[in-house]
Order: sequence, then structure tokens, then C-alpha cells
Amino acid sequence: MVFIYFSQRMYQRRRPVTHLDELFKIAIYNVLAVLFTVALLTLFAREFQYHRALILLGAGLVIVYDTFGRVVHAQLQWLAQARGIGDDRVLLIGAGEIGQMLLQKMMMHPKLGYQVIGVIDASKAERALTNLNAPVLGSLVDVPSIIDRYAVDEVIIGLPESSSQELVNIISLCEREKVGIRVFPDVFQIMASEVTIGDLGGLPLLTIRDVALQGWKLAVKRGVDILFSGIGLVVLSPFMLLTALVVKLDSPGPVFFSQERMGLDARPFKIIKFRSMRQDAETDGPGWTTPDDPRKTKLGVFMRRFNIDELPQLVNVFVGDMSLVGPRPERPVYVEQFRQIIPRYMDRHREKAGLTGWAQINGLRGDTSIVERTKYDLWYIENWSIGLDITILIRTVLQTIFGTNRNAY
Repeated sequence: MVFIYFSQRMYQRRRPVTHLDELFKIAIYNVLAVLFTVALLTLFAREFQYHRALILLGAGLVIVYDTFGRVVHAQLQWLAQARGIGDDRVLLIGAGEIGQMLLQKMMMHPKLGYQVIGVIDASKAERALTNLNAPVLGSLVDVPSIIDRYAVDEVIIGLPESSSQELVNIISLCEREKVGIRVFPDVFQIMASEVTIGDLGGLPLLTIRDVALQGWKLAVKRGVDILFSGIGLVVLSPFMLLTALVVKLDSPGPVFFSQERMGLDARPFKIIKFRSMRQDAETDGPGWTTPDDPRKTKLGVFMRRFNIDELPQLVNVFVGDMSLVGPRPERPVYVEQFRQIIPRYMDRHREKAGLTGWAQINGLRGDTSIVERTKYDLWYIENWSIGLDITILIRTVLQTIFGTNRNAY
């Protein structure tokens, strides 16, 4: 098991990994370790007697204890890094919009272990950082001296609009000082999947896009949708009946609210929700829902906090309009707007819309950046796996129970 952990870099945790992801890895690697051990005993120690139930019990306990120990270790590590202990001193190159986004991410998540010592203003055309707590230390020519003066551990380059030659020149400046270098992608920002290397008769080829969900996987995903949505409708039916009664008593109007959304292949369908707003909420036309939206009913505020208004969408999942996991569906009027300004936005419709999704469990719900949500949705589509779906569902349940959208599970 120690050998497997070393080979899979399980003893290196420089950046936060969600506890669920780590649990899955621990379970898989422990099962592999048990199988290898049993195989070796069978080949080389046939006289050794062991009880199968004891082997399974031991493996299960190791998974539980190892997970618990790693959760405690991770929390202590994140707490230390949030206090500035053991973090990396980072120099951010780029004082424009991308630089602001990267800086904001690092400051909002101190457990990432990044201490931003300052920013390099790489272009006079950029709008310098004025609303975030980070000093502008100089220009590109000052990079080597700044790295040496401030003992920088890592440089993050946030200049997606730079040419290849400009990027090479910047990297060469950083390489002189032996620091880690990370680059915010340029053309690759519109590619959601990982780039893999294959070959064609010995000639190397880069695979930029590969469709993850096709063939028999579609049948598996549909089977999971039918199974779990059916169970959910049966188990939650008393609670949904009670919710319908309370909605009717809370404010005048229908119990359910249906609205046209765009699903697979941009085909429209009617999404079903418990009504959480006043009956006249859209008399002035469609509009985004905000956290302090005055159109919400008193009960609607509570239902939206815990996603109770979304439960009737299990019917949409069961009949095949939606899936349990996938990009959240948008209204046709917004789809038409977004497709004009966001690259590859319509690629979201290559898969069924979902009750929950990768963007939602990472805090991108409601009135948040549609550009960022699109990036998360495209990553999900091109990296789909049944394990990823299960992870998203578990994290959705945990976030719903605790009433939070934070990336903490």
C-alpha cells in the first residue's frame, strides 16, 4: 500500500483536494493493495492461512482510519496555510481583468496556500489593480530582481492575450531565478478537456477534444437517472406533498411553476419547480434571480436556500428531459444572448441539462458569471465519468443539508 501511495503521489498534498475525491482514491488503492497481497500470498506462501472475512474487514477499517487521518491532516494543513505557515510566495504577472480574477481567487481561498506578494503590470493598456489588496511592484523588466528581492516561490502568468513569443520571453525571465511557473491558458481556455498525446503510425498527435459520454456510457447514465429519480420520487413524495400544501397556503397562485428551458441539442422543454416567487413576478419581463430578490415569497427564500424548489425536476429526469447531473438549463432568451458572446457556449447542449452540475457544486449558482459556469460545464462534458457524477451528487446533497455552496467536501 505504501508503494502504491508513493507511486500515485498520495504523500504530496501541495494544494487542497476534496475529501470525497481523496476517499475514492483511498478506497481504490486499498482494494488494489489487498488484491496484490492476496495474489502474492497465493503464489509464494501457500501454507499461510487467512480468513477472507478478516481480510475484507481489515481493508474496510484501513479505508475508514486512513480517510479520517487524512481529513484531520488536511484541515490542519489548510488552517496553517490560511495563517501563512508553509504557503508559497507568489508573484502575479498581469494587472488586467484576468489578473484580478486570479488574485481574487487566491485571496478568497487562503487554504490554497498562496501568499501574493505583488503584481507585475505587464502592459500599459491594462487596467491596474486598484480594488484588491496587492501592490503593483513594477513592470516585466523588473521580474528577475523582484523574484530575488521578495524570495518568490512561484510565478503565475495571467496574460491570455499575449502572443507566444511574448509568453516565451516572460517565462525566460522567470526561469533565470529557478521558480515554479504557472500560466493561465490562452487558446486553451476555450478547451475544457485535458490534452493527451497519442500517435498515428508513430507520428505524435495531440488529442484536444474527446467525447467522454458516448456509446454504452449513455445507457449507463440513463439507467442511473431512471433508478435514482424513481427512488427519489417515491421516497420524497410525502415531503413534496407537504411542500405543495405549504406553498398553496403561503401565497396565492399555483403550486408548481413551469418554464421553457433549452436541453439536449438545444431542444426546448418545460422545467417544473415549486413556485418560490409571487404570481406576478415576471409581469415586466424575464430577469435574473438575485439573493435579495423582492419577488421571492417568504417560503421561497427558505426553499431556494435548501434547493427544495428544484425537487419536482425529478419528474423531468424520470421522463428523460433532464439528467441528474449536467449543465443547468437556461431560458431560450438568455441562450440566444450568450451564444453570441461566449465561445463554445452551445457545446453545453451536447448533453442533457442536469438537476445539479459541476459548476453548481463549485459555487456558481444563480446570478454568477455565465462565462465561468460555461467553462465548468464544458469541463464536465469532456471529462465525464460515472465516478464524477456520483461525486457531484454526494457533494450536492451535503451542500443542500448544510445550506452552503462552498467547495468544502
